Amino acid sequence: MTGLGPELRIFLRQRLAGPTLALLALLSAISVGAGILEIRRQTETIARIQPLQAAEEAAVAAWVSRDGDAGNAAYYTFHATWDRPSALAFAALGQRDVAPYVLRVRALALESQIHEGENYNAELALPGRFDWAFVLTFLAPLILIVLMHDLVSGEREAGRLQALQAAGARLGLWAHRAGLRLGLVFLAVAAPFAVGAGMSGAKAAEVLALLTAAGLYLAFWTLVCLGVGALGRSSVANGAVLAATWVVLTLVLPALAHIVINSANPVRQGVELTLAQREAVHAGWDKPKDATLTAFFRVHPEWRNTPPVTSGFHWKWYYAFQHLGDLSVADPVLAYRRGLESRDAWTARTGLVLPAVGVQTTLHRMAGTDLAAQLAYQDRIRAFHERLRRFYYPYIFNETPFREGDFAKAPRWAEGG
Repeated sequence: MTGLGPELRIFLRQRLAGPTLALLALLSAISVGAGILEIRRQTETIARIQPLQAAEEAAVAAWVSRDGDAGNAAYYTFHATWDRPSALAFAALGQRDVAPYVLRVRALALESQIHEGENYNAELALPGRFDWAFVLTFLAPLILIVLMHDLVSGEREAGRLQALQAAGARLGLWAHRAGLRLGLVFLAVAAPFAVGAGMSGAKAAEVLALLTAAGLYLAFWTLVCLGVGALGRSSVANGAVLAATWVVLTLVLPALAHIVINSANPVRQGVELTLAQREAVHAGWDKPKDATLTAFFRVHPEWRNTPPVTSGFHWKWYYAFQHLGDLSVADPVLAYRRGLESRDAWTARTGLVLPAVGVQTTLHRMAGTDLAAQLAYQDRIRAFHERLRRFYYPYIFNETPFREGDFAKAPRWAEGG
């Protein structure tokens, strides 16, 4: 078996070796840079919204405090929520590319505010944003195919195979050469990522875990290349078979799985929930006030003995049917969530069979950009909204004046919700 140095020199003398690796390293660096810029933009948006929130609240407070109407304070005050990206989010944007990471909510019906954006099954989507996960999943295997499709057949076609075999070259030589190519491809992909992870402040254990997943994925494709090469076909035939295998495993089968999973787990669109909730809220204007308040008091009996509503319009009645609008879509919202979770679970199972799906699912989970992370953000919003309602209700139902100093007492969004 030859040493690493001679093998490396032999490899680099190949016409496509150096340029191909350089191209992969360049694409990996570009994807890391693009991901860092996107996450930096999101982080800056989160930072910018907080002083804007304070300025807007001060303007509302100055106006509301003139008459102390708590209903106006609850109606016109937006409360910013945000989902700060993890240190590894730059590598696999996942749901952060398609779902809100900043959402301003009011103490009105919440579900329409949440579901104005859609949640997509990003793990099985066809190639989308150009991030590091895209380079690893779709481009790195192609580079391995370019570098390894003629590993054995190239020696045969050059007339050197018999000489190598006569010299005692067996599996060790091919494993050595395949390992060299795998290592170089891994280095071309991993080095830019490691730099980006260092810039983002990622923990060493997280970086190691993600690189392990990447290494296993590239090792799978190395074995595929070796398996096809062992069939004894020509280099052209090997390249064609490997290219077809790449298309099937990374594009065709994931797309088919996406169709099957969505068909087996039908989910209403988020916009349908938004419309249903808004229809329920709008219908509240036409219902008798007593019926609306009676229904509200069933879930909030603590406000049953507050002063009755006698005027044509009262904030008590208004916020009562706002909350009833949320309750009216509670079951569809739960079914929607369960449908998304079911799709996500089947996606993970599919990843056990399709490596491209598996590595994307793993990367998104490690980066905190998967569906579970987005649903957790929604849960924190719901908990925060509950605190907002319970803060405003004593003012509204007891008809207590809401003064400028009361704005400072309102719940504040924290990183954990």
